[in-house]
Amino acid sequence: MSGTHSYAVDVTWTGNLGSGTSAYRAYSRDCVLQAEGKPPVEASADVAYRGAADRWNPEELLVAALSQCHLLWYLHLCADAGVHVTAYRDGASGTLALTPDGSGAFREVVLRPHVVVASPDSVVTARALHAEAGRMCFLARSMAFPVRHEPTVVAAGPDEQDGQDGPAPAGAGS
Repeated sequence: MSGTHSYAVDVTWTGNLGSGTSAYRAYSRDCVLQAEGKPPVEASADVAYRGAADRWNPEELLVAALSQCHLLWYLHLCADAGVHVTAYRDGASGTLALTPDGSGAFREVVLRPHVVVASPDSVVTARALHAEAGRMCFLARSMAFPVRHEPTVVAAGPDEQDGQDGPAPAGAGS
């Protein structure tokens, strides 16, 4: 497949509390992300910047997008290689470094996928395919910082066959 693909997203600020941006504390950072045919995503700034804790912030969305891109490429490569993945869960995290002027940049994102495969014979191949997925991921290839992988791959045991086992989500002590 070649060519180009375009993606359209509407971002609507919903945080005017009556006086717009008349002062730094006078407005909410809330917004809604929308794309045609999809449910809206309620977003905001990080809590450190007066954002809402119950909404996604751009930094979380970036880490999630990198994790999801890796997942999708990884599953594709496993299917092509005959590796039967039965469960996948990633406890991804990102590090953002701030500068004295208040700006900043991500230093890295670390993906920590825990993968369960059906056969012990495919564990080595399954682990190796993470590097290829990292090379193929559109988003990781576009970043100005490293996207590292720290995968765990295990063969399914009786308790992991249904895909319910795996590490805790990021931020839950994993």
